[in-house]
Amino acid sequence: MSLLCFLAIASFLVAAWLTPLVRDAFRHWGFVDRPDETRKLHAVPVPRVGGLAIALAYVTAFGLLLIFARQVDMMVSRNLDLAWRLLPAAAAVFLTGLIDDLIGLKPWQKLAGQFIAAGSAWWAGVRILQVADHAAHWWSVPLTLIWLVGCTNAFNLIDGLDGLAAGIGLVATLTIVAEALIHGNLPLAAATVPLAGALLGFLCYNFNPASIFLGDCGSLLIGFLLGCFGVIWSQKSATMLGMTAPLLCMIVPVMEVALSILRRYLRSQPIFGGDHGHVHHRLIAMGLRPRHVVLVLYGVCGLGAACSLLQSANDIRFGGAAIVLFCIVVWLGVRRLGYVEFGVAHRMLVSGEFRSVLRANIRLQMFHEAVAGSRVMEDCWPVIREACRDFGFSSIEFHVGQNTFEETFDPAVRYRRMEDDWTVRIDLENGDYAVIRHPLHAPLQSMIILPFFEEMHGQLLKKYRGGSPAPAEASRAIVG
Repeated sequence: MSLLCFLAIASFLVAAWLTPLVRDAFRHWGFVDRPDETRKLHAVPVPRVGGLAIALAYVTAFGLLLIFARQVDMMVSRNLDLAWRLLPAAAAVFLTGLIDDLIGLKPWQKLAGQFIAAGSAWWAGVRILQVADHAAHWWSVPLTLIWLVGCTNAFNLIDGLDGLAAGIGLVATLTIVAEALIHGNLPLAAATVPLAGALLGFLCYNFNPASIFLGDCGSLLIGFLLGCFGVIWSQKSATMLGMTAPLLCMIVPVMEVALSILRRYLRSQPIFGGDHGHVHHRLIAMGLRPRHVVLVLYGVCGLGAACSLLQSANDIRFGGAAIVLFCIVVWLGVRRLGYVEFGVAHRMLVSGEFRSVLRANIRLQMFHEAVAGSRVMEDCWPVIREACRDFGFSSIEFHVGQNTFEETFDPAVRYRRMEDDWTVRIDLENGDYAVIRHPLHAPLQSMIILPFFEEMHGQLLKKYRGGSPAPAEASRAIVG
């Protein structure tokens, strides 16, 4: 216990001493984050390389232990073994973030550095060995890499308000320390507790209003180390879902990653692009002050930490009930944020619109394959007739050479005026054409109708030319 106290106090004091020095030095050198009145809303330029103070405090704590300990016995060395093995991987991800802070990196370059660090951590023994009581064999490598890179970027995503990423990192770190002490995992506690001290010392200057920011070197390092500690936690877990506990203690950054990927996918936006849809942005839009937003997310993270400790305890039934309750609370909270993307997707699924569009696209693909398999133009008629019936048209006329094919699906069309229907004429070659009618008042599957006409036009032209279908030209359809 004295070992852990020394590491915690040393890292806290070093971070509290180094942070203002780093802040003033990088402000003097001009490495600052300047406000832009869009995404960066701070009032004045703020130094952005605060992660340097955290990294130095973390390493210095171990160095001071070696200096002041008169005799580093075998027990101490064994407890520090995990920390020594993680240092090369942590250094790789820290340098990646530092280079990005100082000169800038492309997204793929940052990702490459993170995967190199994750691979180094796996080589050092940080490995996901099982999930849901199923042993991981060859897929231990990709699963571990995805988890570590995901955690690394998760903390980078939430680093949008003063003290948010560092404070949530502190809550998660203290949770892992508590779990390690409860289960007697001293190597994990010794590797984790200096990070807690460093984050606490840094928060003295990073909480709202912040005079220094973490920067990528800080947020990436925190996320990476916590991802590694979470894997070590799961290796010693006695419960079936070992990865659930570390996931819950980092629920805010993990949830942010999941929501961002889903939102951007639904909007057809780049996954790695920036936007104003993060959880903290939504809370600010609801009227909360930035400081209050940070405190609310601290509370959510603390609740998740408590559930993670319950889940990792021996009473699985009680821990499972707490997890289910917490997931319900999180789900209600996400709904309260009012994301448009999720609301529209939910309405499509509930109303059956999604299934309707899916069925229409399946029929469109079947139409494509059937027309492509027809040998002559006359053989296309049964396929076209059935497709028009499925899509709800009133009638179809198909003129090929000297032949005319007609089919009426709605008998009332014979008694309606032409202006009561909309009509599409698809001109082909050699004077051939097709005329399709649909009543104006009837519902129309607008998302699939135009692709159907384009597919029909292109496939029929292919029959004439005996080659690849030309691009469909909507301008050749005469609508009346």
